Formats: sequence, structure tokens, C-alpha cells
Amino acid sequence: MNALLRRLDAWQRSRGWLAFPFAVVKKFGDDGAGNLAALIAYYAIFSIFPLLLVLTTVLGFVLSGHPKWQDDVTNSALHNLPLVKLQARHTSGSVIALLVGLVISLWSGLGVAKAAQTAFDTVYLVPHSERPGFPWAILRAVRIVIVGGLGLIATTVVSGAVANVKSIDGLDLGPGLRVIGIVLAVALNTGLFLVLFRWLTVRPVGWMDALPGAVISAVALQVLQISVSLFINHQLKGASKTYGKDVAGVIVLMSWFYLQARVVLLAAEVNVVRQAKLWPRALTDPPDTPADHRVEEIDEGPPSEGQRAFTQA
Repeated sequence: MNALLRRLDAWQRSRGWLAFPFAVVKKFGDDGAGNLAALIAYYAIFSIFPLLLVLTTVLGFVLSGHPKWQDDVTNSALHNLPLVKLQARHTSGSVIALLVGLVISLWSGLGVAKAAQTAFDTVYLVPHSERPGFPWAILRAVRIVIVGGLGLIATTVVSGAVANVKSIDGLDLGPGLRVIGIVLAVALNTGLFLVLFRWLTVRPVGWMDALPGAVISAVALQVLQISVSLFINHQLKGASKTYGKDVAGVIVLMSWFYLQARVVLLAAEVNVVRQAKLWPRALTDPPDTPADHRVEEIDEGPPSEGQRAFTQA
């Protein structure tokens, strides 16, 4: 068995197309990224509803007197949230509701941002002594909440609004705009992830370093959204008869956030392995490849040496 494992190890090390994804998956497991994704999902499920309150209240101001437009924009945003239904506010907007929603969104969103920062610093092998403390960690989290939360809502609304257009000047456009909406969503989310991937860790991450993970995240999340929509439409029609629609909604929504968090962290692992040249990795113990030793050097060395080893890879 050991001889077979050594042969398999040598085989995968000599093939980059296999060694690279294996190194990504191995590092994902070593970092406990699945548990980090669960923590992000836990905070996300509490933050999404205050954000939706802010969205519907802002629509009450901006689209006052146009209830049909409010419905279209709200439904476009909710299209990315499985089994979530929310009635649009057909009013001129409420200042109190807006202020309350902003405060709650900021407070709950900070939990998501701080959990995401911890996850990314773990993925990027940042020692605790290098991670920002109070108040810098809070300020970084506030920036992420504002840009990430509002940016995600904006990209969803824009792409969804395009996809929901049925005709222009009486010309039926068919499913073409649906495809355009999907492409636009991927492009906008790629830009958003580019910014967030650079902000979520204290490691120096250039635009080109962040690009592969940003593209993977945007494409994978769009595929997840389409897949979950198909699954719900075909498999969960009887959920209210079995467990109740509300229970099914909570389970599906939590699973949805968890899958998204895993995808994003896996994409971050791709960036780290690529940027720091952390492949090929050994199948066997003890680790004996240069990449294995580089991981130990970055993770366990003094902060300055770890930073230098990461940036000079």
C-alpha cells in the first residue's frame, strides 16, 4: 500500500494539471476552511434581512409612485435568495425605517465581514501577530460591509433588471436578455470580488493575483444560483406539505450561504497557491516537497519572514 501511494504521489507531482488542484484541496482542508465557511454563513443569514429592509426602503424613496418598478427591482434582488419572499414597499419611503435598517445592517454585517477577514487571513497564512487589532479591524470591516453589501445589491439589481426586460419598443427579445443578464452579473460580480479579495486580508494582493479567484467566484456563484433555482422548482414544491415552507426556507437559505462561502474560500485558496507557488504538495507524511516546506515557513515563521516568503514566491 505504501509503495502504491508513493507511486501515485510521484505521478501527481509530475503533472501540473493534477498537482495544482490537489494542492488547493489539500490546503483547503489544512486551513479548516469548511468550518470558516460555516461561520460566515451563520452571520450572513442574520444580515441579509436588514439589508433587504434598506433596499425596499430606498426603493420607496427613489421609485415613489412607480409600484411596478419597485416590484421588478425587489424581485430581481430576491431572485438570488432561495425561497425568500418579501413584499415591496409601495410608499414614498420611511426615514425611520431607513435609519433602523442601516444601523441593523451595519451591526449584523460587521459579523460577516469580521468572519470573512478571519477566514481570508487564515487562508493567506497570516499569523495572529500580523492581523489588525482594535480599532483597525472594525474600520476594515465597516469598509467591507459598505462596499460589499451595497455592491452586491447593486450588481444583483442591475443584472436582474436587464434580464427581466421582455421587449424594447414592442420588439420581443425572447431569452436573449436573460443570457445578457447572466453575463452582466458575472462581469459585475467579478469586479466586486476583485476589490474584496484584496481588502479581506492584510497580505499584499495585486489585481492580477486576485483575478483568478474573482472570476472563479463570480462564475461558480452564478452556476450555483441557476442550479438551486432549478432544484427548488422541481424538488421542493411539496416542502410545505412535509416540513413547512418556513422551515424549508431557513434550511435552504443557510445551505445556500454555506455553499457560497465554501466556493469563495476555495477560490481564495486558488489565488494563494498560485501567488505563493504552493504546489506540488505531497500525498504522504512527512511532507517532503518544497511547497510543503514553504507552507510551514510562511505559517510558522516570524511575521516579517512569513510576509517576505509569501511576497517573494
